[in-house]
Amino acid sequence: MTASSAPDSPDRARRRAGPRRPGLREAVVAFRYRNFRVFWFGALLSSTGTWVQWVTVPFVVLQLTGSAAWVGFTGFVQFLPAVIIGPLAGSIADRFHRRSVLLVTQALMAANAFVLWIVWTAGVRSVAVIVGLVAVGGVLAGLNIPSWQAFVSELVPREVLLNAVTLNSTQFNAARAFGPAVGGVVLGVFGPGAAFLVNALSFFAVIVSLLLVRVSRLPRATDHRGVLRQFFEALRYVRGRPGIAACFLLVLALGALGGPLFQLLAVFAERVFDVGDVAYGLLGAALGIGAVLAAPLIAGPGTGLARSRLTLLATSSYGGALVLFALAPIYALGFVALLICGGAYLAIASTLNTTIQLQVDELMRGKVLAAYLMFLTLAMPVGALIQGTLAEAIGARVTVAGAGALFVAVTLYLALGTGYVSAMDEDSADRIEAEVVETVALGEEGLALEAGLDDGAPSAGGAGALDRIDPAVAQVGEAPGPFDRSAGG
Repeated sequence: MTASSAPDSPDRARRRAGPRRPGLREAVVAFRYRNFRVFWFGALLSSTGTWVQWVTVPFVVLQLTGSAAWVGFTGFVQFLPAVIIGPLAGSIADRFHRRSVLLVTQALMAANAFVLWIVWTAGVRSVAVIVGLVAVGGVLAGLNIPSWQAFVSELVPREVLLNAVTLNSTQFNAARAFGPAVGGVVLGVFGPGAAFLVNALSFFAVIVSLLLVRVSRLPRATDHRGVLRQFFEALRYVRGRPGIAACFLLVLALGALGGPLFQLLAVFAERVFDVGDVAYGLLGAALGIGAVLAAPLIAGPGTGLARSRLTLLATSSYGGALVLFALAPIYALGFVALLICGGAYLAIASTLNTTIQLQVDELMRGKVLAAYLMFLTLAMPVGALIQGTLAEAIGARVTVAGAGALFVAVTLYLALGTGYVSAMDEDSADRIEAEVVETVALGEEGLALEAGLDDGAPSAGGAGALDRIDPAVAQVGEAPGPFDRSAGG
């Protein structure tokens, strides 16, 4: 039998048929990788504990003070530190092994949670003490977040990164869907002390998962310049990369125009739909439920779409759902609109995060992600302040409907007027050689690239250098490494 008449092998037949579009079966493909699987389940338990405390703290503060202003101030001091400390947190994420950073920050956050439990059970009822501990927790969370986001790229290969980022967001939204319910039961049956203890104990889940994860140590940045200089360097870096710049502009619009919806739900429940506390709670849960329901579509078939297309679909859906919710004549239709908002929000957040993770250089990853999260964290309270003021002046319906329409308009302008959104489809692998040289120069690691680059393509030595530099461009499957699945899955 000649070679030409030999039947196709299964692999050759698949190649001739072209790439298979991912389906729902691929929705959990990241779980095939032991490191991600272990980390995900630990994070889910820990996030649930976080939501238990987030439900309990406002209740306690309101009981102690009887003031909604104190409740708002508590939320302010909880999230403001993440903005202030963002540049330092990004620098730390790039200079130190991220797994080690997470172990330290999670241990400190657990200690802070235990102190809050001890203070409450000891009979201390000072709102200043409670708010102070919440503020300390906000500082520690601010140090933790950039390393957490950047660490996901070390757990899976690049081809399943969107799936991993989506599932990472899904675990938080799943916790948001049932964490408050758990908190309400614990709070109602056992009291605030038990709720604080649940959160403190939940940190052990993620700490144990981090101890079980095994990842390679990547080259770390050795830039000893001031933190602010590094931060502004990261902003200049973003300006020079249209795909990443698009993510920053879109997250600004999302935070300022779409984010305030969460704060205005209480206004809609009381003044628009005229419903009670249970129905109000369901409105908040709808956002988390929508995200969980949409996750299989985003993590499965969604990975087969170009990132620019998925972004346009998600942003249009989110803006349209905002308008639908604002103009909904009945509560049930508003609830459905919030389900759509939750799913679309997950798609936007996952796609923007994935684009940055795929296009950023490894030694800039932490700083760029820190700046990205700062943009979102700043935009949300500013947008909430503006929309809250407008809601009092012209009504909640008009305010939210206008914000939804403006969000769609901004997205279309970025896509059609600037071309930035199309740049989200670029892949850092297209610039491997340039990025390897730049990464080595930034990190001063002294890798012998001249022996690894030949005719514009990495040779065996160059591939080894790539594996050490960035897991997102590593050749997965050639040899056991950080993405080895032999341990399970």
